Amino acid sequence: MKQIQLTYLVKTLSLGEKNIKSTISLLDEGATVPFISRYRKEQTRSLDEVQIGDIKQHWEKLKEADKRRIAIIGSIEEQGKMTPTLLKSLENALLISDLEDLYLPYKQKRKTRASIAIENGLEPFAKLIFAQSERNIDQLAQKYLNSNVLKIEDAFAGARDIIAEWINDDLEARNRIRNLFENTAIINSSIKKGKNENAAKYQDYFDFSEELRKIPSHRLLAIRRAEQEELLKVTISVNFEKCQDILERQYLRGLPEPKEQVKIAIADSLKRLLLPSVETEFNNTSKDKADVSAIQIFSNNLRQLLLSPPLGQKRVLAIDPGFRTGCKTVVLNEIGDLKYDTVIFPTDKKSEATIIIKDLIAKYNIEAIAIGNGTA
Repeated sequence: MKQIQLTYLVKTLSLGEKNIKSTISLLDEGATVPFISRYRKEQTRSLDEVQIGDIKQHWEKLKEADKRRIAIIGSIEEQGKMTPTLLKSLENALLISDLEDLYLPYKQKRKTRASIAIENGLEPFAKLIFAQSERNIDQLAQKYLNSNVLKIEDAFAGARDIIAEWINDDLEARNRIRNLFENTAIINSSIKKGKNENAAKYQDYFDFSEELRKIPSHRLLAIRRAEQEELLKVTISVNFEKCQDILERQYLRGLPEPKEQVKIAIADSLKRLLLPSVETEFNNTSKDKADVSAIQIFSNNLRQLLLSPPLGQKRVLAIDPGFRTGCKTVVLNEIGDLKYDTVIFPTDKKSEATIIIKDLIAKYNIEAIAIGNGTA
């Protein structure tokens, strides 16, 4: 494990370095979460199953990112485009999403409008326009006319397609749009035509919108379930003018004529490439967050159910069997509060254990005894 990965886990999980390192070592040896939480407390410093499960989940994601990193570095090196700066960025990227962002400009894409324009020799023209420092760009466009680019308008359209893809591949631009989604995105749902009767149980969402960051998990999951059943149309959107303003402030900086072309390319990139891509990303991440939240709520409810007294309100003596570490013994009152705890050794010190049990029964007026099905 790299130090950068360990630091990330410490920060994300709010656990100590030694706890995490010991747990990962046990997981890599093939130990299961229940085994570690029950029998390796001294190594993990008594982490519970939930904490160990979180470490396992995050560690598996980091290992998946390591595999993807190797493939991405290999691909970029094969293209002869690797630089020391890019390699360092790839090595420091922890998650697959971060790696894919860095890889996007080098990814072997299917045939796109931009790739066709590049094949038609318009990339140098796109660079001149994007620099926004040339005058008389109509005259410049004449130099790039050929058998595939017959008119000046075609040259401009192809150059804008290339610029639009550059903007979509720009990590800074993507992060700025992501930030806008994070803070202002709205989830919208509407009933699909002819589905009113089948979707009756989802009628609250026939014409619905709410801020994505504020929507409760149960509501989001209901909307997604209806979408999966092809009853609702669901979108996540942000204000297009705000997106456009953010990118125009990033890219527009030169002479009026080429700047106008870049402005058109920005709008096209947003509509055709960047916004659909980021919307898909937030579709997936919001569903994952809702799942986690729903599982947590269910877990809490189940915990309360399982902790409710099976015999009603009775004073209970509970014993958890064990050889090496002894039998953990506790006394609980009628509402489940811990009143006393100790450890007995009935196999090694039978007489002493007998006295302790009898004393506890008498002192706390025990009404029921619970014995776990532990060792032996």
